[in-house]
Amino acid sequence: MFLLRASLTIVISAALIAPSAFASRVHRAPTSGKAQTTAHKSSSKKTRKAPNKRGQQVIEPERVSQIQEALIREHYMSGEVSGKWDATTQAAMQKYQADQGWQTRLMPDSRAIKKLGLGPDYSNAINAPNSSFAPPPPVTTIPPEQAAGFAAAAGVSQQ
Repeated sequence: MFLLRASLTIVISAALIAPSAFASRVHRAPTSGKAQTTAHKSSSKKTRKAPNKRGQQVIEPERVSQIQEALIREHYMSGEVSGKWDATTQAAMQKYQADQGWQTRLMPDSRAIKKLGLGPDYSNAINAPNSSFAPPPPVTTIPPEQAAGFAAAAGVSQQ
């Protein structure tokens, strides 16, 4: 019995000590900075690919003219419409966005465009005010059998 306990104690102790003995850190040479060796530099000839730019990069001249007209109308810009996204137009747009409490970015914020009256046109949408769709029929034109079926399905007594 004593021999069994002693061997069990040795096995458990070895199991607890062994992982910590193998868990040492491996020191690696630095991969950046001036500490690189010439052999390391010559072996890595990978070229980095330029990251893809996201978001709108350029504003079309026609859209710039619309924005300039709106900024002139709102008294954030003076002068004539040029159709060029120049420093004067950028400053006027940034001032407009700052006055609204929005972030000032190089590209106009969508909220600013909408508030200037230049947002999307939904005049042809299904739920547009002047759409050609007929309004739903009045409740009185529903056949009594159908209304009774709806009431029964809903658990409502029909009077």
